[in-house]
Amino acid sequence: MAEIATVARPYARAAFRHAREHNALAAWSQLLSVGAEVAAEPRARALFGSPRLTAAQLVELVVGVASGAGAAVDQNGRNFIALLAENRRLGLLGEIAAQYEALRADVENTIDVEVTTAMALTDEQRATFSTALAKRFGRQVRLNETVDAALVGGAIVRTGDLVIDGSLTGRLARLEQQMSQP
Repeated sequence: MAEIATVARPYARAAFRHAREHNALAAWSQLLSVGAEVAAEPRARALFGSPRLTAAQLVELVVGVASGAGAAVDQNGRNFIALLAENRRLGLLGEIAAQYEALRADVENTIDVEVTTAMALTDEQRATFSTALAKRFGRQVRLNETVDAALVGGAIVRTGDLVIDGSLTGRLARLEQQMSQP
């Protein structure tokens, strides 16, 4: 895993540097995100390793899917995908996209937070979560919501390596663990 991150890092940094210089952070996010989705598809991964396809054909595959998904692919984006294809690195698009997004979040002073709740959040709850998390992390929060009825109540907040389990299910599990210890 560390090797993949190491190999992907220069590509992510180059893409980020270019996007920042050209004020195109969002467009490159979209391109890399769609590219990551293509790279995650098992059939596409098989094609990436096929000796029957040329780098140009692989570029057309990725760019075609990206364009079809609404990503704006300019000549620089096409050249970036071509560089990855020529170096047999298209399979790294997921890691490149993740590292690019981390660089972008640092510059934009944002943080992605996943909130899992038993029921959908109301607008008021969403605002409360966002305000409290922005205060705790000192960054603007991009809140991503997931509903999991198995939680019964409360919420689980995840960002990076940090997990805050305030769910009723989590509390019951901790209580059970405490009671079972002598």
